[in-house]
Amino acid sequence: MDHGLWTIDQIMSPLKIILASKSPRRQELLRLMDLEFRIVLKEVDESYPDNLAPEEVAVYIAEKKARAFDETVSDEIVLTADTIVCVDDLILGKPENTSHAVEMLQLLSGRMHRVITGVCLLYKHQYHSFYDISEVYFGKLTDDEIRNYVEKYQPLDKAGAYGIQERIGLIGIERINGSYTNVVGLPTEKLYRELLKL
Repeated sequence: MDHGLWTIDQIMSPLKIILASKSPRRQELLRLMDLEFRIVLKEVDESYPDNLAPEEVAVYIAEKKARAFDETVSDEIVLTADTIVCVDDLILGKPENTSHAVEMLQLLSGRMHRVITGVCLLYKHQYHSFYDISEVYFGKLTDDEIRNYVEKYQPLDKAGAYGIQERIGLIGIERINGSYTNVVGLPTEKLYRELLKL
């Protein structure tokens, strides 16, 4: 059979995926890709060296998450990911509290930022890492719009303090250059291609 004609079902049928993420957005994206997976969570220190570029930070943390599984998993694919938001050279992770979330959104208001997701696929003790970058343009947000969003949606589990699929994204984002699913938290097109390579 020509490898170029294989389907994702044929490629993945003998393989099982472990998703090492509690993100409901990533879980839903995998379901929409018709991939079977189970969720296994491990606590990982997400610190990183100060000298890394933003895209290197995202990949570094994704690989760090995967290393937590290296000694216990070999016949399954472990999928880990980390998403960061970058304004100029400033990296925004998850906000520490609601006040911090408001500050982040005020910083993003009326300007472009980059969303970078690093992904690592661990299979048979081999690390397959990649990243994707999307440029997101926010219109000007009022303080009331920001505070109402933070109070209602409590976006403390999201890099940059917002979810593109939630109200703040629907009313505030003017345009995106790049992958939409990358902004959600997982660059599905690149993930699909990388899974085919395995």
